Amino acid sequence: MNHQTSQSLRGGGPLFSVPDCEAARTVFRDKPKGLVDKVLSVPEAVQRWVRDGDYLASGGFGGDRIATALLHEIVRQNPQKLGFAGHTTTHDFQVLCAGNQTQRGQLLSQVDVAYIVGLEARGLSPHARRVVESGQLQLCEWTNYTLALRFQAAAMGVPFLPVRTLGGTDTFRHSAARSVTCPFTEQPMLVVPALWPDVAVIHVHESDRYGNCRIRGTSVSDYHLARCAKRLIISCERIIDTEVIRQDPTATTIPYYCVDAVCEVPFGSYPGNMPYEYYSDEEHLQQWLTAEKDPATHLDFLEHHLFGVEDFNTYLQRSGGIDRQQELQELEHSPEN
Repeated sequence: MNHQTSQSLRGGGPLFSVPDCEAARTVFRDKPKGLVDKVLSVPEAVQRWVRDGDYLASGGFGGDRIATALLHEIVRQNPQKLGFAGHTTTHDFQVLCAGNQTQRGQLLSQVDVAYIVGLEARGLSPHARRVVESGQLQLCEWTNYTLALRFQAAAMGVPFLPVRTLGGTDTFRHSAARSVTCPFTEQPMLVVPALWPDVAVIHVHESDRYGNCRIRGTSVSDYHLARCAKRLIISCERIIDTEVIRQDPTATTIPYYCVDAVCEVPFGSYPGNMPYEYYSDEEHLQQWLTAEKDPATHLDFLEHHLFGVEDFNTYLQRSGGIDRQQELQELEHSPEN
């Protein structure tokens, strides 16, 4: 690849948000930094911080540590035409696609794609596939790694990061990455643009009332996502005292000044796996996949489990209640797992 070609080569995918680090700096500069009580109910947090047209990102990894309770409430409140970062998204993308129904409008409209539709070894979501294939969504393709680097660039406050990957692939052709010439070696390399989500939802193990959060197990991109999201809603298994946080400050993965709301939601990642807390409910996830095969059956399923429930606790009760939750806790702590 010669110098001229490397400077002009660019992916053909749409760029949904401009990587303007000065504009982002203004947002974070004006964000309150005081130690204030941020505890809200899930409906209050979503109503306050999620708006029509926002770009949304979801934390966790695959089927692990999904912010399910917050995602359910977003679908119930039904904001319109959200952008979404499809980074290692499985059941979370499936839940959000439930908001793309004829009678509910278009919850999702733009998606940066790394991993969507698939629920890993469980199979593909029929409804998420219908939504994608319908042409409702504008799509831009990335790898898991390059989409993660976009969060990292934003967390660093720079407009892009260089990568030695993606080049020469169809994924590059459908991405918004660009090829540039390295100013030091004169060799071609790719750059990926920073991504500052308007709002992110992340489920964690523990948080204090101010938003100092602890995550056990893999965190993948949540360290950077928490630092680049303009607004951040945390759900947690339990709220702990700030003095406990201060006894082991190195265990704090997300500091309070990144956080806008804290929602205490035990089993808030169900039916996903919450490492060291409870195992994924594989039977219930299969119920979702089976119900989705027929659109009418799917709507009945959603009415029973999502649209027609008062809150996430009602969803848990309708999905097996305390007995099922205890079974999943025992599974997670089984020596075989």
